[in-house]
Amino acid sequence: MNPHDARPLFGRGLRAGIDRRGQKNDIWHEIRNKEGTEDAAAQRKKDLAPDIYMSRPSLGSRIPRPMTSWEESNLGNELLRAAGYKTPSPIQMAAIPLGLQQRDVIGVAETGSGKTAAFVLPMLNYISRLPPTGEDNEAEGPYAVVLAPTRELAQQIEDETVKFAHYLGIKVVSIVGGQCIEEQGLRIRQGCEAVIATPGRLLDCLERRYAVLNQLLVYWMQCLSSNMKPENEDVELDDEKIYRTTYMFSATMPPAVERLSRKYLRNPIVVNNGTAGKATDLITQRVMMTKENDKMDKLGRLLDELGDRSAIVFVNTKKVADNVAKNLDRCGYRVTTLHGGKSQDQREISLEGFRTKRYNVLVTTDVAGRGIDIPDVAHVINYDMPGNIEAYTHRIGRTGRAGKTGLATIFLTMHDTDVFYDLNQMLIQNNSPVPPELARHEASKFKPGGLVPDRPPRRNDTVFAY
Repeated sequence: MNPHDARPLFGRGLRAGIDRRGQKNDIWHEIRNKEGTEDAAAQRKKDLAPDIYMSRPSLGSRIPRPMTSWEESNLGNELLRAAGYKTPSPIQMAAIPLGLQQRDVIGVAETGSGKTAAFVLPMLNYISRLPPTGEDNEAEGPYAVVLAPTRELAQQIEDETVKFAHYLGIKVVSIVGGQCIEEQGLRIRQGCEAVIATPGRLLDCLERRYAVLNQLLVYWMQCLSSNMKPENEDVELDDEKIYRTTYMFSATMPPAVERLSRKYLRNPIVVNNGTAGKATDLITQRVMMTKENDKMDKLGRLLDELGDRSAIVFVNTKKVADNVAKNLDRCGYRVTTLHGGKSQDQREISLEGFRTKRYNVLVTTDVAGRGIDIPDVAHVINYDMPGNIEAYTHRIGRTGRAGKTGLATIFLTMHDTDVFYDLNQMLIQNNSPVPPELARHEASKFKPGGLVPDRPPRRNDTVFAY
């Protein structure tokens, strides 16, 4: 913010052209000069406090600094009253000012960190500045679309959005599979400002002409170019124009997904809250090496320790989900199932029954693995280990949410060697215990597809994995 004059200086320990020691002395001299002012203490704190939310913008950028309170957000009284949060979470502190500036954002934050509000609030602020939907423009479609990978997550985002949108008179419609597509199309044509959807069902509505998105997009992102911001940030923007803004939020960001996001986002600002793909420290991870035939007995022992608390049991297929639930029901557990083979009504009944504690065990596939917020889930059990570490990270994020602690247990067999390396690295990163069988296994030492030496590595070897 206040660059110092460069002083040419060469020599050992010095960088050519810049005297770092001299600059440091100048900074402290300025701080000491502020000692006599009334707000000296506050100024020193402001000058010396580290920016813990995002890296400093480069010279010439217009990136806003993170807010520290809701009052700094400039969201407006209606949205602030609807939010009802005491203080914004770190991802909200960094992402909301960017969204209000109409910057494209890639947000990566651990599960349960408040990502939904981080993009919903700027979106509603964006919509509130546009003409309300009426007879003259309701046939043109919504102003905003939120895409979510599963029905359950889409409906959860809808609930959160409606809570805020109610105060602004903004109409929100959900479009997901398993429901009557004609009724969903009718709700869109009757006029709405925002749509929360799963990709497949939204595409069906577009192809059947039940919905149009003339005010937002036409047949997905590749056609979106008319209202993009200029690539050059120094170009003066038209104050009268509303530019397209795109957010992408996730708890994990595999390289392939990040490349795809950068293709469709314009000069995106990446906000990292914590380490991408890292589970929150509030979750205790525990690995149980086992055989396939022993899983059910071990599951029963874990559920016996549960008491009145809730647990989610993740499996990889619908068939296994039904079989595990049937065995648990036979043993007297209050269990329900959730997977893609059930109708939408059945899925909603199961999820609502689990939320209201009518059932305290939910056996599910990955349809409940991403974004679903169910309060007070004490234990997540991976009966089947997923095929990649990203899915595992999302699964265990169903516990340890909103500042509460949680437990995640993995049943690991020798059929799961493809994820041994990534799981081993993740456990080490989170300071979780690694079973000796996993640590010693050859698959945990080299990433799948990497180069494996002809002999085991010795103490002084340097090993490269590609």
